[in-house]
Amino acid sequence: MRPLPIALLALAVALPTAALAASANVADLPAGHFKLDPKHASLIARVRHLGVSNYVVRFDKLAADFTYDPAHPEATKLTASVDTTSLDVGADYSRKFAEDFLKATQFPQATFVATSMTPAADGRTGTMTGDLTLMGVTKPETFNVTFVAARKGPPFGTLAGFSATTVIRRSDFGSSYVLAFVGDEVSLDIEGEFDRK
Repeated sequence: MRPLPIALLALAVALPTAALAASANVADLPAGHFKLDPKHASLIARVRHLGVSNYVVRFDKLAADFTYDPAHPEATKLTASVDTTSLDVGADYSRKFAEDFLKATQFPQATFVATSMTPAADGRTGTMTGDLTLMGVTKPETFNVTFVAARKGPPFGTLAGFSATTVIRRSDFGSSYVLAFVGDEVSLDIEGEFDRK
């Protein structure tokens, strides 16, 4: 991580603490169009290996944006995409696994388009259902979503953080490579920080 410029550090010290504080109250999330900051986001996948352990991988290239109206959170519009060639297994065979499991050259992008949002009574959690397209196959999937926090004001502008989780079956999308040894169910854990544009 690059060090913050001296001027930015000085500004942060000079600002009141309240100006730098984040709020976990969803009422403090303003309306607007938000875009994912890929440097502060992650997509982690877990799958059972040989039935005895959870094998963890990540994708390094993500994009997403959403439009939010606090008066109608259920009408939030979100789209997201993942570069399947960016699969990272922490070893030099990452690209091979992207081909074996995801046919990444043929299908270099996975996408998700939300079709409905259902906020829970607490306002901070809810579900997001939409169309997930992976390996050329589109299926409805539902994510559990949690609003982490929002902050607004200099020097970083207006930011919002969310977590999302779901479990999919890779065979539903045509991924059948070594199913006898690597599980069908894949849990997805997403962390995202968004900037209001």
